[in-house]
Amino acid sequence: MSDQNPGKINRLLASLGDSTLVTSRWLREHGYASNLVARYVASGWLESPARGVYLRKGGRLSWQGVLRALQVGEGLPLHVGGRFALAWRGHEHYLRLGTSATVTLYGPERPPGWVGSLPLKERVVGCGKGPFDFPVLCFSTEATDDALRERGLERLSHDSEADGLVFATPERAMLELCDAPADAALVYEADALMQGMANLRPRRVETLLRHCFSIKAKRLFLALAERHGHAWLPHVSLEGVDLGRGKRSLVPGGRLHPTYHITLPADLDEQLG
Repeated sequence: MSDQNPGKINRLLASLGDSTLVTSRWLREHGYASNLVARYVASGWLESPARGVYLRKGGRLSWQGVLRALQVGEGLPLHVGGRFALAWRGHEHYLRLGTSATVTLYGPERPPGWVGSLPLKERVVGCGKGPFDFPVLCFSTEATDDALRERGLERLSHDSEADGLVFATPERAMLELCDAPADAALVYEADALMQGMANLRPRRVETLLRHCFSIKAKRLFLALAERHGHAWLPHVSLEGVDLGRGKRSLVPGGRLHPTYHITLPADLDEQLG
Protein backbone atom coordinates (compact mmCIF):
# COMPACT_ATOMS: atom_id res chain seq x y z
CA MET A 1 0.00 0.00 0.00
CA SER A 2 2.99 2.33 0.23
CA ASP A 3 2.56 3.38 -3.41
CA GLN A 4 -1.12 4.04 -2.91
CA ASN A 5 -0.86 6.82 -0.32
CA PRO A 6 -2.63 5.39 2.76
CA GLY A 7 -3.73 8.87 3.82
CA LYS A 8 -5.53 9.42 0.55
CA ILE A 9 -7.43 6.15 0.58
CA ASN A 10 -8.27 6.66 4.25
CA ARG A 11 -9.76 10.07 3.50
CA LEU A 12 -11.82 8.56 0.71
CA LEU A 13 -13.11 5.69 2.84
CA ALA A 14 -13.94 8.07 5.68
CA SER A 15 -16.10 10.12 3.29
CA LEU A 16 -18.07 7.10 2.08
CA GLY A 17 -21.01 5.91 4.12
CA ASP A 18 -22.30 2.36 4.12
CA SER A 19 -24.51 3.00 1.08
CA THR A 20 -22.64 5.88 -0.59
CA LEU A 21 -22.11 5.47 -4.33
CA VAL A 22 -19.61 7.59 -6.22
CA THR A 23 -18.94 7.76 -9.94
CA SER A 24 -15.70 7.82 -11.90
CA ARG A 25 -16.39 11.50 -12.68
CA TRP A 26 -16.79 12.33 -8.99
CA LEU A 27 -13.58 10.49 -8.12
CA ARG A 28 -11.61 12.30 -10.85
CA GLU A 29 -12.91 15.66 -9.65
CA HIS A 30 -11.74 14.82 -6.15
CA GLY A 31 -8.24 13.84 -7.25
CA TYR A 32 -8.56 10.08 -7.71
CA ALA A 33 -7.31 9.13 -11.17
CA SER A 34 -8.70 6.06 -12.90
CA ASN A 35 -5.50 4.03 -12.44
CA LEU A 36 -5.52 4.80 -8.72
CA VAL A 37 -9.17 3.76 -8.40
CA ALA A 38 -8.34 0.53 -10.23
CA ARG A 39 -5.65 -0.20 -7.64
CA TYR A 40 -8.09 0.50 -4.81
CA VAL A 41 -10.50 -2.03 -6.31
CA ALA A 42 -7.73 -4.61 -6.81
CA SER A 43 -6.57 -4.09 -3.22
CA GLY A 44 -10.09 -4.68 -1.84
CA TRP A 45 -10.75 -1.14 -0.61
CA LEU A 46 -13.47 -0.37 -3.15
CA GLU A 47 -15.88 -2.45 -5.20
CA SER A 48 -17.64 -1.62 -8.42
CA PRO A 49 -21.26 -2.88 -8.60
CA ALA A 50 -21.58 -1.51 -12.15
CA ARG A 51 -19.17 0.02 -14.62
CA GLY A 52 -18.18 3.53 -13.61
CA VAL A 53 -19.60 3.51 -10.05
CA TYR A 54 -18.02 2.54 -6.76
CA LEU A 55 -18.73 2.01 -3.08
CA ARG A 56 -16.50 0.96 -0.28
CA LYS A 57 -15.88 -2.76 0.16
CA GLY A 58 -18.78 -4.34 2.01
CA GLY A 59 -21.02 -1.34 1.32
CA ARG A 60 -24.75 -1.77 0.87
CA LEU A 61 -26.56 -0.97 -2.34
CA SER A 62 -29.84 0.88 -1.88
CA TRP A 63 -32.07 3.07 -4.00
CA GLN A 64 -31.49 5.86 -1.48
CA GLY A 65 -27.75 5.62 -2.15
CA VAL A 66 -28.40 5.72 -5.88
CA LEU A 67 -30.61 8.79 -5.53
CA ARG A 68 -28.05 10.54 -3.34
CA ALA A 69 -25.36 9.86 -5.95
CA LEU A 70 -27.60 11.33 -8.66
CA GLN A 71 -28.83 14.39 -6.74
CA VAL A 72 -25.78 15.25 -4.65
CA GLY A 73 -22.80 13.58 -6.29
CA GLU A 74 -23.77 14.22 -9.92
CA GLY A 75 -25.97 17.29 -9.39
CA LEU A 76 -28.76 15.92 -11.58
CA PRO A 77 -32.25 17.47 -11.27
CA LEU A 78 -33.99 14.12 -10.78
CA HIS A 79 -36.53 13.82 -7.97
CA VAL A 80 -38.66 10.95 -6.68
CA GLY A 81 -42.23 11.58 -7.78
CA GLY A 82 -45.46 9.95 -8.87
CA ARG A 83 -46.27 6.49 -7.56
CA PHE A 84 -43.16 5.89 -5.49
CA ALA A 85 -43.22 9.30 -3.79
CA LEU A 86 -46.77 8.56 -2.64
CA ALA A 87 -45.84 5.03 -1.58
CA TRP A 88 -42.89 6.26 0.48
CA ARG A 89 -45.19 8.68 2.29
CA GLY A 90 -47.37 5.83 3.51
CA HIS A 91 -49.88 5.34 0.71
CA GLU A 92 -48.42 2.10 -0.61
CA HIS A 93 -51.43 0.07 0.55
CA TYR A 94 -53.43 1.79 -2.19
CA LEU A 95 -51.01 0.91 -4.97
CA ARG A 96 -51.17 -1.99 -7.38
CA LEU A 97 -49.20 -5.02 -6.28
CA GLY A 98 -45.51 -4.61 -6.99
CA THR A 99 -45.54 -0.97 -8.06
CA SER A 100 -43.99 0.26 -4.80
CA ALA A 101 -40.81 -1.63 -5.85
CA THR A 102 -40.35 0.73 -8.81
CA VAL A 103 -38.64 4.01 -7.92
CA THR A 104 -40.13 6.63 -10.25
CA LEU A 105 -37.78 9.51 -11.05
CA TYR A 106 -38.81 12.72 -12.80
CA GLY A 107 -36.62 15.37 -14.39
CA PRO A 108 -35.33 16.80 -17.66
CA GLU A 109 -32.44 14.31 -17.86
CA ARG A 110 -32.43 10.54 -18.11
CA PRO A 111 -30.85 8.53 -15.30
CA PRO A 112 -27.33 7.44 -16.33
CA GLY A 113 -26.95 4.00 -17.87
CA TRP A 114 -25.22 2.60 -14.80
CA VAL A 115 -28.43 2.97 -12.77
CA GLY A 116 -30.09 0.17 -14.73
CA SER A 117 -27.03 -2.05 -14.37
CA LEU A 118 -26.99 -2.08 -10.58
CA PRO A 119 -28.17 -5.28 -8.85
CA LEU A 120 -30.85 -3.49 -6.82
CA LYS A 121 -33.99 -5.25 -5.62
CA GLU A 122 -35.99 -2.19 -6.74
CA ARG A 123 -36.26 -0.95 -10.31
CA VAL A 124 -35.28 2.67 -10.86
CA VAL A 125 -37.02 4.19 -13.88
CA GLY A 126 -36.97 7.62 -15.46
CA CYS A 127 -40.45 9.01 -16.16
CA GLY A 128 -39.35 12.06 -18.14
CA LYS A 129 -39.68 15.73 -17.34
CA GLY A 130 -43.23 15.47 -16.03
CA PRO A 131 -46.16 17.80 -16.74
CA PHE A 132 -44.72 21.06 -15.36
CA ASP A 133 -43.04 24.09 -16.93
CA PHE A 134 -40.88 25.13 -13.97
CA PRO A 135 -37.29 26.18 -14.75
CA VAL A 136 -34.74 23.47 -14.04
CA LEU A 137 -33.39 23.52 -10.50
CA CYS A 138 -30.27 21.60 -9.52
CA PHE A 139 -30.54 19.93 -6.15
CA SER A 140 -27.36 21.30 -4.65
CA THR A 141 -26.96 23.19 -1.43
CA GLU A 142 -27.86 26.31 -3.45
CA ALA A 143 -31.41 24.99 -3.97
CA THR A 144 -33.16 26.50 -0.97
CA ASP A 145 -36.12 24.88 0.72
CA ASP A 146 -38.29 27.80 -0.44
CA ALA A 147 -37.23 27.33 -4.06
CA LEU A 148 -38.06 23.65 -3.83
CA ARG A 149 -41.44 24.27 -2.22
CA GLU A 150 -42.39 26.71 -5.00
CA ARG A 151 -42.09 23.76 -7.38
CA GLY A 152 -43.91 21.26 -5.19
CA LEU A 153 -40.68 19.61 -4.06
CA GLU A 154 -39.11 19.13 -0.66
CA ARG A 155 -36.14 17.52 1.03
CA LEU A 156 -37.15 14.76 3.37
CA SER A 157 -36.17 15.07 7.00
CA HIS A 158 -36.52 12.79 10.01
CA ASP A 159 -36.06 9.81 7.70
CA SER A 160 -32.79 8.06 8.48
CA GLU A 161 -32.49 6.47 5.05
CA ALA A 162 -33.76 9.28 2.82
CA ASP A 163 -32.81 12.38 4.81
CA GLY A 164 -32.00 15.31 2.53
CA LEU A 165 -33.22 13.65 -0.66
CA VAL A 166 -35.64 15.57 -2.87
CA PHE A 167 -39.15 14.15 -3.30
CA ALA A 168 -42.32 15.51 -4.86
CA THR A 169 -44.85 16.72 -2.32
CA PRO A 170 -48.15 14.78 -2.32
CA GLU A 171 -49.78 17.54 -4.41
CA ARG A 172 -47.16 17.29 -7.15
CA ALA A 173 -46.88 13.50 -6.96
CA MET A 174 -50.64 13.14 -7.51
CA LEU A 175 -50.52 15.36 -10.61
CA GLU A 176 -47.52 13.41 -11.91
CA LEU A 177 -49.46 10.18 -11.43
CA CYS A 178 -52.52 11.65 -13.17
CA ASP A 179 -50.30 12.48 -16.15
CA ALA A 180 -49.30 8.82 -16.65
CA PRO A 181 -50.64 6.97 -19.73
CA ALA A 182 -54.36 6.70 -19.18
CA ASP A 183 -56.28 3.47 -18.81
CA ALA A 184 -58.92 2.24 -16.38
CA ALA A 185 -56.28 0.80 -14.03
CA LEU A 186 -54.58 4.22 -13.72
CA VAL A 187 -57.89 5.91 -12.89
CA TYR A 188 -58.75 3.26 -10.27
CA GLU A 189 -55.34 3.74 -8.67
CA ALA A 190 -55.45 7.54 -8.77
CA ASP A 191 -58.97 7.50 -7.36
CA ALA A 192 -57.99 5.26 -4.46
CA LEU A 193 -55.02 7.48 -3.69
CA MET A 194 -57.05 10.68 -3.99
CA GLN A 195 -59.47 9.33 -1.39
CA GLY A 196 -56.65 9.66 1.15
CA MET A 197 -55.55 13.16 0.08
CA ALA A 198 -57.59 15.03 2.68
CA ASN A 199 -54.77 17.35 3.76
CA LEU A 200 -53.45 18.86 0.54
CA ARG A 201 -52.50 22.54 0.64
CA PRO A 202 -54.81 24.71 -1.52
CA ARG A 203 -52.19 27.36 -2.34
CA ARG A 204 -49.70 24.70 -3.42
CA VAL A 205 -52.35 22.98 -5.52
CA GLU A 206 -53.13 26.33 -7.23
CA THR A 207 -49.48 26.95 -8.07
CA LEU A 208 -48.98 23.48 -9.47
CA LEU A 209 -52.17 23.64 -11.54
CA ARG A 210 -51.06 26.93 -13.09
CA HIS A 211 -47.67 25.46 -14.00
CA CYS A 212 -49.04 22.11 -15.21
CA PHE A 213 -49.37 21.86 -19.00
CA SER A 214 -51.18 18.49 -19.06
CA ILE A 215 -54.89 19.13 -19.55
CA LYS A 216 -55.64 15.48 -18.81
CA ALA A 217 -53.70 15.50 -15.53
CA LYS A 218 -55.42 18.66 -14.29
CA ARG A 219 -58.91 17.52 -15.18
CA LEU A 220 -58.45 14.06 -13.70
CA PHE A 221 -56.91 15.47 -10.50
CA LEU A 222 -59.77 17.94 -10.01
CA ALA A 223 -62.51 15.48 -10.96
CA LEU A 224 -61.27 12.92 -8.42
CA ALA A 225 -60.83 15.58 -5.73
CA GLU A 226 -64.41 16.75 -6.30
CA ARG A 227 -65.64 13.16 -6.31
CA HIS A 228 -64.23 12.63 -2.81
CA GLY A 229 -65.50 15.96 -1.51
CA HIS A 230 -62.20 17.13 -0.03
CA ALA A 231 -62.55 20.21 2.14
CA TRP A 232 -59.52 21.91 0.56
CA LEU A 233 -60.94 21.91 -2.98
CA PRO A 234 -63.33 24.91 -2.59
CA HIS A 235 -60.30 26.95 -1.46
CA VAL A 236 -58.44 26.28 -4.72
CA SER A 237 -58.76 29.15 -7.19
CA LEU A 238 -58.72 28.08 -10.85
CA GLU A 239 -58.00 31.60 -12.07
CA GLY A 240 -55.20 31.36 -14.60
CA VAL A 241 -55.49 27.56 -14.84
CA ASP A 242 -55.89 26.32 -18.42
CA LEU A 243 -58.29 23.36 -18.44
CA GLY A 244 -58.59 23.26 -22.22
CA ARG A 245 -61.79 22.95 -24.22
CA GLY A 246 -64.08 20.13 -25.24
CA LYS A 247 -64.48 16.68 -23.80
CA ARG A 248 -61.64 14.32 -22.96
CA SER A 249 -62.09 10.55 -22.97
CA LEU A 250 -59.88 8.49 -20.66
CA VAL A 251 -61.70 5.16 -20.92
CA PRO A 252 -64.13 3.85 -23.56
CA GLY A 253 -67.71 3.78 -22.38
CA GLY A 254 -66.91 5.88 -19.33
CA ARG A 255 -69.12 8.35 -17.52
CA LEU A 256 -68.57 12.03 -18.34
CA HIS A 257 -67.77 14.17 -15.32
CA PRO A 258 -70.23 17.11 -15.45
CA THR A 259 -67.76 19.76 -14.22
CA TYR A 260 -64.43 18.80 -15.78
CA HIS A 261 -65.71 17.03 -18.92
CA ILE A 262 -63.51 13.98 -18.64
CA THR A 263 -64.76 10.40 -18.79
CA LEU A 264 -64.22 8.26 -15.70
CA PRO A 265 -64.93 4.53 -15.36
CA ALA A 266 -68.53 3.95 -14.34
CA ASP A 267 -67.52 1.38 -11.71
CA LEU A 268 -65.20 3.55 -9.58
CA ASP A 269 -67.26 3.00 -6.43
CA GLU A 270 -67.02 -0.77 -6.88
CA GLN A 271 -63.23 -0.54 -7.22
CA LEU A 272 -62.90 1.23 -3.87
CA GLY A 273 -64.57 -1.73 -2.20
